Amino acid sequence: MTVALTQAVVEIERHVSAFGWDQPARLYALVDTAALIRSEPQLAKDLGLAAEEGASTLTPIEQDEIPAETPVDEFLAGIAWPEPVAGCALVLERLMLPPAAEAEMPATGSDEEIAAWVAARPDKQEVRIAVGVLRDGTRESVVRLRDKDSDLEVLSGADLVPGLAEALQATFA
Repeated sequence: MTVALTQAVVEIERHVSAFGWDQPARLYALVDTAALIRSEPQLAKDLGLAAEEGASTLTPIEQDEIPAETPVDEFLAGIAWPEPVAGCALVLERLMLPPAAEAEMPATGSDEEIAAWVAARPDKQEVRIAVGVLRDGTRESVVRLRDKDSDLEVLSGADLVPGLAEALQATFA
């Protein structure tokens, strides 16, 4: 299922990318495509899924919008997935700093003050992050830099955003 998760996370990030930048955070349930076709044939038909597509693939199903005023970690803490959901994925945009900037970060301050400090940094990077996890702990991440917005410039790996992967994994606990 690792390959299926990678394919699903890449597909989700590309889907969101088609809408451009400055998008809200989006949450997806990941369901086993073959199981979906068997258990929900009409939904599978509505989604354009064919039986031959179902072998070892995951179908992403976008969930209701995440309220903009709710911090993502608080939102995720209130989620529990039903058993047919094999995994989940989250796409969001953030500002990132190079590792060297961590030494200069203020030790104290509100979230708003820290966000303002990051936003004022000339070395900040705007990124779109897509992270997916499966119930068994498998994870995958895709990161796209806004200033290098091309499918050739997408970074991927299991541990690019470990904190977010752990928060998503906790929705299955």
